[in-house]
Amino acid sequence: MTVASTDGDPLLAAATAAVPLGQTLRAVGQGRLAMSTTAAAVHRLDPVGPADGVPPQLLSVYGTLLLQAALAAAECGGAAAVRELTGQAGDVADRVGDGHDHQRSGFGSTAVELARVVAAADLGEAEEAVRRHDVLVRRPGWRGLPAEYRAAYLVDVARAALQSGDLIMAGRSLVDADRVASAEVRLRPSARTVVAEVARCAPPAAGVAGLAATLGLTR
Repeated sequence: MTVASTDGDPLLAAATAAVPLGQTLRAVGQGRLAMSTTAAAVHRLDPVGPADGVPPQLLSVYGTLLLQAALAAAECGGAAAVRELTGQAGDVADRVGDGHDHQRSGFGSTAVELARVVAAADLGEAEEAVRRHDVLVRRPGWRGLPAEYRAAYLVDVARAALQSGDLIMAGRSLVDADRVASAEVRLRPSARTVVAEVARCAPPAAGVAGLAATLGLTR
């Protein structure tokens, strides 16, 4: 998430700053700390979020924090927490609408569905993740998400497809991710790991062998 101007609003500034902090903690394997950090920010906003007349910028950050907490919970195996948090985020998204990108958050109903797919993959529910993905990419809001969001998400889809044994989908998702935002594939260690795993399959999924060679992941 790109942190947008908070116009001197200290509550909005603190909430906005908690989003990239949660993302960073998850990226370095600190899922439990990410969950506690984002959950604390959610609770701080809780009396504000559900109220009438709340600016859409604040609601969008509130919803984004709920999704970050849900993703952290998924990494910790908390399926019940994931359902609760994404459900709350879905309610917020219904109020915010889709495709507005308030506070440069990318938050909306499409973002909620995206988080559900990633969470399912993290929980080991690969077939559920693939099923939800097939529906998600047909939503009008899919193409409106920032390129880096879509690319990082497609890497997670490739991981779920690999787990479910769908090598064609895994390969296609990686190649698409590299085309959408190559840095999300080429610079992230977790993405490179997925590329290497798919490339080791015999025969490798279409396009992945070349991608793996480009990344120096072939033997």
